[in-house]
Amino acid sequence: MTQAPLVSPHDCVGTNLSAHVLRGRVMRIVPRANEAINESWIADRDRFSCEGFYSADRAVKPMIRHGGDWREVDWETALEAAARGLQQVVREAGPAQVGLLASPIASLEELALTAKIARALGTNNLDHRLRRVDFRDQANDPVAPMLGCAIAEIERAAGVLVVGSNLRKEVPLIAHRVRQGAVRRGAQVSFINPGSYDVRFPVTANLTSNGLGMAQHLAAVLVASLNAQGRPRPANLAAALEGVTPSAQHEAVAATLAAGDLRVILLGALAQHHAAYSELRALAAALAAATGAQLGFLPEGGNAVGAALAGVLPHRAIGGRTVAAPGLNVVEMLAARLKAYVLVGGIEPADLVPSPAIDASLRGADCVVAITPYASEEILASASVILPSAVFAESAGTWVNAEGRWQSVAGAAKPAGEARPAWKILRVLGNLLGFAGFEYVSSEEVRDELRRELDSYVGGVTAAAAFAA
Repeated sequence: MTQAPLVSPHDCVGTNLSAHVLRGRVMRIVPRANEAINESWIADRDRFSCEGFYSADRAVKPMIRHGGDWREVDWETALEAAARGLQQVVREAGPAQVGLLASPIASLEELALTAKIARALGTNNLDHRLRRVDFRDQANDPVAPMLGCAIAEIERAAGVLVVGSNLRKEVPLIAHRVRQGAVRRGAQVSFINPGSYDVRFPVTANLTSNGLGMAQHLAAVLVASLNAQGRPRPANLAAALEGVTPSAQHEAVAATLAAGDLRVILLGALAQHHAAYSELRALAAALAAATGAQLGFLPEGGNAVGAALAGVLPHRAIGGRTVAAPGLNVVEMLAARLKAYVLVGGIEPADLVPSPAIDASLRGADCVVAITPYASEEILASASVILPSAVFAESAGTWVNAEGRWQSVAGAAKPAGEARPAWKILRVLGNLLGFAGFEYVSSEEVRDELRRELDSYVGGVTAAAAFAA
C-alpha cells in the first residue's frame, strides 16, 4: 500500500490529506501534518470521503443518449457528439443560448478551462455559485471570497461573529480552529443564524430567528456598536437600520468585537444563500468598519476562491476583470431554459438552487453535456452526453483555500474504468470546438497560464494572497 498527498476539495479551507492506495484504489484518507492549515486533524466527512469513489453509480464509460436510451460509446464518439451539439446550438440559436455551470469543488485547472471555453463560445453565461439566489449587488462582491486572515490566526482572535453558518457541518476545520480559540484562549464567539446548531464550545450569544430575521439581528448589532462609539448611522444603510433598537444581547455581541488584536466577522454558506445576502454583506462590512474587525467569508466548496480568481462568473473574468456584457447567473440560466448546458465537476440537479425550473430546463434542452464522475438517476434523466471524469484523488490539480493558498497535487489513484481527468476532457473539447490555445500537455501548464494572467491583473487580490505557496 502506498501513500500519496491530497488536498481535500470538500473542505473550503483545503485540508491537507494523504490517500492510502492499494492496487490503484484509494483505501483510506488520513491527515498530513501541516500546522498552518489543519495541524494533524481531519473531519470524519473527509476521512470517509473515499467510500463514494467506487459507488454503483460511478460513471466509467462515455455515454450518449439516443431517444430515451443510453448507449456506451468510445471517447472519440462522445467528445465529437458533445462538440457537435454545442456547435449546432451556437450556429442555430446563438451563443447566448449556451450556459456553463461548474462545481466549486472542481480543480483550478478545470475551472480555468471551463471559463476559457465559455468565452471562446461567445457566452458569459457562466457560474459556480450554484445555490445563491441574491445577485442584486454582485458587482460589489469581493474579487474572491477569502477568509480575511490566515487559517491558523482564527484561533487567536479575541472575538468572532459567525453570520449564517452551520459551522461544524460546513467548515469543520474552521469550527476546530474557533473551538481552539474559545476553549484555550477564552475567545468570545457569537452566532447569527436561522436556528441553533451544535458547536461544542462556549458561545457568548446565539441570535436565532427565522431566515429573514438574520439581517435584523445583524443590523441591531451594528446599531449597538455605533451607539457605543457615538457614531452616526451610515447613510447608505438608513433603510436597513430604520427603527432598529438593539437588545442587551446585541450590545453584548457588539462588545465582543470592540477590543483585541484580531476580531473576525465571518459570512457562511447560509448567509450567502440568503434571499437578503446583499443586505447581510453590506451590514457585515459596515460592522467590520465600525469595530475594526476583519470581514471574511467561508466559501462554499473547496475551490470557490479558485473559481472566482479563474473568472467562472457571468460578470467577471480572470482576477476580477469586469465583463463588458455580463451573462446570466445560475438562477437566470435555469429560468431561461437555454438550449444547451455544460455541467462540470459532478453537478447534480440537487446541487442547484431549489427550483421547479431545474428539471424542465435541463430535460428540455437540446444539448446537456455532463462532465461528471457519477451517472446518477438525475443525471441520466437530464444529460444528453456523459463524459466520465476522475474524482479529486484520481487527477492532478490545484485548489485554492480560503486564505488564498494554492495547493497542487498529483493524482494518487487510477481513475475508475475509462474515466479521465476533467481538465483533459475540457482540453480536447476545446480542440474539437476549433478554439486556439488548448494545446496543453499537463495540468501544470493550465495552472501556470492562469498564474501569469493573475500576475498581470490581480484586481484587488494581492499577489501574496493569490499566489501563496
